[in-house]
Amino acid sequence: MRDIIHDILYKYWGYESFREQQEEIILSVLAGKDTLGLLPTGGGKSLTFQVPGLAMDGITLVITPLIALMKDQVDNLRERGIKARCIHSGMRRGEIRNIIDHCLYGKCKFLYVSPERLTSQTFLDSLRQMDISLIAVDEAHCISQWGYDFRPSYLNISAIRALFPDAPVLALTASATQEVVEDIMHKLQFRHRNIFRKSFRRDNLSYIVRRHENKTDKLLSVMERTHGSCIIYVRSRRKTALVAKELSEMGYPADFYHAGLSTEEKRDKQDRWKSGERRIMVATNAFGMGIDKPDVRLVVHLDVPNSLEEYYQEAGRAGRDGKQSYALLIAGPKDVATLRRRIAEAYPPKDFIMTVYERACDFLEIPIGGGFDQMFDFNFQLFCTTFKLPEVQTLSAVKILTASRLIDYIDEVETQSRILILAEKEDLYNIPGMTPEMDNVLVTILRNYTGFFSEYVAIDEASLSYRYHIPQQLIYETLLFLNRNHLLHYIPRKRTSYIYFPQSREELKHTVITREAYEEGKQRLERRILSMIDYVENTTDCRERKMLSYFGEQNTTDCNRCDVCKEYKKKKSSFNKELFNSIQYMVSLKPCSAADFLDTLSQPKDEIIGMLRFMSDEGFITFANGLFRQK
Repeated sequence: MRDIIHDILYKYWGYESFREQQEEIILSVLAGKDTLGLLPTGGGKSLTFQVPGLAMDGITLVITPLIALMKDQVDNLRERGIKARCIHSGMRRGEIRNIIDHCLYGKCKFLYVSPERLTSQTFLDSLRQMDISLIAVDEAHCISQWGYDFRPSYLNISAIRALFPDAPVLALTASATQEVVEDIMHKLQFRHRNIFRKSFRRDNLSYIVRRHENKTDKLLSVMERTHGSCIIYVRSRRKTALVAKELSEMGYPADFYHAGLSTEEKRDKQDRWKSGERRIMVATNAFGMGIDKPDVRLVVHLDVPNSLEEYYQEAGRAGRDGKQSYALLIAGPKDVATLRRRIAEAYPPKDFIMTVYERACDFLEIPIGGGFDQMFDFNFQLFCTTFKLPEVQTLSAVKILTASRLIDYIDEVETQSRILILAEKEDLYNIPGMTPEMDNVLVTILRNYTGFFSEYVAIDEASLSYRYHIPQQLIYETLLFLNRNHLLHYIPRKRTSYIYFPQSREELKHTVITREAYEEGKQRLERRILSMIDYVENTTDCRERKMLSYFGEQNTTDCNRCDVCKEYKKKKSSFNKELFNSIQYMVSLKPCSAADFLDTLSQPKDEIIGMLRFMSDEGFITFANGLFRQK
């Protein structure tokens, strides 16, 4: 079996060997064992289910919440000649039916689905007819309420296990505490405890915290002293553009990225950054998942994340090529207060949450008793504007309603335009009513895309317009004309959020916000934020060691690379042993005041005061009532 998986690795990916833990995870899966893989960001998680999936008969079902990453992986597999499909929010029933047919007739090897799809009984009935040989759960921490990104729709995965009891489950995550690790295995009904863990230690990554009142000044000084590709994380979309503009004006080529950009804008910005045309990308946390750029030398956080899990994942995008890189967090005097305020923002009063539930149902025109097993487009901004609701607290309310299983909120999804040709090929010539210009558009599409006689194919109107100098409006008009004449089915691109109702709308008096979703969720967030504050304010313990301890790795050594370790080494290298011994001797005779040391010792005053402070802080001597004493 080792030879087979190495042959697959080389044939499809061109690699001659696996990374650490990849082969062990793959062999465990091929032995039919439920397996949990803890691989840090950039550790090659996807290969651990793609390689065994190709070695096994049947279909590998991949469950992931990241729709953009899902589509990227499907595109990458298909480029390698591997049959892969995906089903997610925003797809029409006809498209889904088409993909299911491909799976039933053996034309699919990997089926990617978003977790909310598992709530559909119709989909589960179709799935039951498929030959599923492996169930891969990406971002597995989402199944745990102890995790930082809990998604209730992940709890539906247990229903899949019942349908395919012989198919092993491979759960994968890049960041999970010990509590979350145990919860993942419990929720996914592991038959035996089976964990493969790669240490979260990154020997080439230095963690640094700098405190500065003016973060922009500090950032500019850092940019001046560093080289190479860089990501700067901030928390708001507006701030990405402001910081990028400021850096560009100071001569540092920068761009910005956030979830509100169009697909073309995102792709263009990524390409410019990857090629080196832009050194710096200023982004929200929407940037990074699936972004494969190994030579990022620096990741900067201008805003403190809510948890060490988030920070570890985002900082870990630096130095994937194994070369020396840096993760810098710039903390300001107001950051701790801001972190504490996020708890109140994330858990608004319960009566406000119930108001959001009631108004969302009214906004979607769902009567009492209605909505069950239905999905609705949900324009979040319009909803907030219509009812004059604050966006931050409203989004938090929607997430708590989701955690209580009253609704399932799926954040903004952008779908590309898709077409499926309904006519025979010969019927596409000499179409009545077609102008020569429209005919040219159709010919251009037929030359640039393939496969749409049997399935829906994504097209990019803006790209066609740019490459062939065709007005976008003409492309739209042509496709709408062909759609009206039933020659093809055209689904224009759309960007929206969705709400799915796993249960019917309830009267408010019967609606319950669960303790797990609210009180316990709030407590968990408080613990994560307190751990983050402790990390930021820490000046005595190795930063990497502190982080590894948070993730359950014990008995680790200091990294000797972080700012705390370097500061300690600096103090150690300039350590005045003679002065240290003199102070120790004096306090062994009797308690002494600071004046006693200054009068007796011949060393400079500031060195004596500094050594007294150091010895007191480190516990070599004690200080009380104005006197230093022997420990």
